[in-house]
Amino acid sequence: MAAGRERAARLLRQLQLAACRCPSHSHTYSQVPEQPAPGGTDYAFEMAISNIRYGAGVTKEVGMDLQNLGARRVCLMTDKNLCQLPPVKAVLNSLAKHGINFQMYDNVRVEPTDQSFLDAIEFAKKGEFDAYVAVGGGSVMDTCKAANLYAASPASDFLDYVNAPIGKGKPVTVPLKPLIAVPTTAGTGSETTGVAIFDFKELKVKTGIASRAIKPTLGIVDPLHTLSMPERVVANSGFDVLCHALESYTALPYDQRSPCPPNPLSRPAYQGSNPISDVWALHALHIVAKYLKRAIRNPEDHEARARMHLASAFAGIGFGNAGVHLCHGMSYPISGLVKTYKAKDYNVDHSLVPHGLSVVLTSPAVFAFTAQIRPERHLEAAEILGADIRRARTKEAGLVLAETLRKFLFDLDVDDGLAAIGYSTADIPALVQGTLPQERVTKLSPRPQTEEDLAALFEASMKLY
Repeated sequence: MAAGRERAARLLRQLQLAACRCPSHSHTYSQVPEQPAPGGTDYAFEMAISNIRYGAGVTKEVGMDLQNLGARRVCLMTDKNLCQLPPVKAVLNSLAKHGINFQMYDNVRVEPTDQSFLDAIEFAKKGEFDAYVAVGGGSVMDTCKAANLYAASPASDFLDYVNAPIGKGKPVTVPLKPLIAVPTTAGTGSETTGVAIFDFKELKVKTGIASRAIKPTLGIVDPLHTLSMPERVVANSGFDVLCHALESYTALPYDQRSPCPPNPLSRPAYQGSNPISDVWALHALHIVAKYLKRAIRNPEDHEARARMHLASAFAGIGFGNAGVHLCHGMSYPISGLVKTYKAKDYNVDHSLVPHGLSVVLTSPAVFAFTAQIRPERHLEAAEILGADIRRARTKEAGLVLAETLRKFLFDLDVDDGLAAIGYSTADIPALVQGTLPQERVTKLSPRPQTEEDLAALFEASMKLY
């Protein structure tokens, strides 16, 4: 009898070992041990963009959008220059037509500061809004993103969400209100991204907030709004598109970026070049090559201005997920340390180096430097911009792209380097120190750089021609 029970028990054990381990057919599941990412680098990327609506006159739909959202108390953000211009009037007409209750904030600063962000945040907190509309360029859209974020997280300290190492760089976990962005310039692509940039006055550098959570709910890209842009605003906005495309396409590949995030929530918005961002960056670069000069030189060229408006959004999709690198990292102290320079066609009461100009002035030096890594991409970019690369050797990629950029900028009457906007070699140490905190972007350079390298790049950018 005992021997029979033992045989029966042994048979049951064998049946259990042979049982299907598929989760669909068994009551137990043993987790397969995960393989760590090799070398501590990331192994994945993700795409996050706003919904985009494009069309001439499409701004008239914004009132219906707010109605569809059930918005009862809307914050409309813009700046004092735009208040009297057609883009804001088109939004106001739509809000009135659809009975939308709103309050306007028109005190946005062109090239925002931490204080101008804080002023807008205070307005948003007091207003207790349930939706936001930003009508303007990158300054307006970025300010509105910040106001939405901190109004939704009123107990947070301002530096909580600011990028490290200047701020704490905490992930955004609070739900935000809907934000509709109506861009009026063809440059920043801010209607597509989860990034908000500002001047941190205490340190005299630019920094920002980067989180997919703050990207607009909807970007309304209406090419009619670009028709009121003055010549140099068109030019400098276009240079931002140019560098967004070039930097994201040549950035460190996503699977070489470290560290690998322990949680998807920690994966940065700027992840490195990737196959999807590459498509958008290259498409934007082709449009810039064909249409930017036309858009600058002829305000009646509606086709060129409309195409550049699309290129801004395309490049935004690319860099908003891949990131930018040295041109942008070095541009922040160029803007932040401005002395007396005031750009033509910008109606402001303070010294100003427009963002696109501060970015493009270092581009020849930067791409001559980075082309040692992935030179084929640098040559491809030069060819798109008009260079004949049939006889170019791989080791000449940086020089070819740098020379192509210099010719492009010279043809468009761009200031002759950093010296032309008020800097000298004596300013280089401060410019380098202002670049060092920009690790969020400088680490995406395909070629690592030392302080000495940065100094040499600023030196080479003092004069372009």
